Amino acid sequence: MNKAFTRETDGDDDDDEGVDTSPSLPQGTRNYVTPGGYARIKEELDQLLRVERPHIVEVVHWAASNGDRSENGDYIYGKKRLREIDRRIRFLTRRMDFAEVVDPAARKENRDQVFFGATVTLCDEQGEEQIYQIVGIDETDFARGRISWVSPLARALTRSREGDLVRFHSPSGWREVEVVRVEYVTIEP
Repeated sequence: MNKAFTRETDGDDDDDEGVDTSPSLPQGTRNYVTPGGYARIKEELDQLLRVERPHIVEVVHWAASNGDRSENGDYIYGKKRLREIDRRIRFLTRRMDFAEVVDPAARKENRDQVFFGATVTLCDEQGEEQIYQIVGIDETDFARGRISWVSPLARALTRSREGDLVRFHSPSGWREVEVVRVEYVTIEP
């Protein structure tokens, strides 16, 4: 078939276009975030808008000026990367628009109960202590002891106090932990 009658694309139609694999909020809930988490989201958004996107736009413009785009790797990859960046910018912008910043250190009442932003020391069935910080879903980092406020453990801990036994369903089955200490401190980024 003559090439004049075929439609060549520049790679704009990806199968995963529009698919967002980031954690989602439960329907009808607020996007609670600590000041440090909000700062990290803002920093990533600024990096994408001021550094990465302009650089990729420049590369795509240069690659497009080279002529044939159908086999131009810089152009094809650049367009794909530009779509990824734009998708991430939209996501971060929405997260910031609906974010409700909560500073744990500013909590004045019920400091003996577990709520968003609490740093909780737990003692498990084997007598081992673990420390968790209850943070927003965009701040979750299990390796650093930061768990999302919508996680099963955080939900079970909510409103508990020092000395309470809390039972929750984990991936390995039902577990019971004792709340040893509840603190409200500024969570470092």
